[in-house]
Amino acid sequence: MQPAVIVDTGPIVALLDADETHHRWAHQQFESLAPPLLTCESVLSEACFLLRRIGGDSSLPVALLRRGVLRVVDVLERADDADAVTTLIRRYANVPMSLADACLVRILERTENGSIMTLDSDFQVYRQGRRRTIRVLSPQTW
Repeated sequence: MQPAVIVDTGPIVALLDADETHHRWAHQQFESLAPPLLTCESVLSEACFLLRRIGGDSSLPVALLRRGVLRVVDVLERADDADAVTTLIRRYANVPMSLADACLVRILERTENGSIMTLDSDFQVYRQGRRRTIRVLSPQTW
């Protein structure tokens, strides 16, 4: 079984915006990884907002979902998951951790052998299950 890849907002925007610094890297990642890549609704919302803000087509992140490139994992439906997300946001209040980031970490905690594709260095600080580092796919080294 191939490890699951959980996708943050940055790589989605980079894939869909040819002018973005990491566009080529994002395109290579999305081409080489087996779909569907996992994400959450908060990430899609952020990606739509950011694309609209730069004059792009804000419907494109949803189109990736419809094409089977992405799959949304509903993290807030179950009480134990919502509690875990709340705990993460409180634990990392000094970073601060967004709802999207907390949901991605929770998806990772529920996913065996997963990693997060991101442009965000905060995932070097976050931990899953309090102590385990997060495997990060990123064009950057921090």
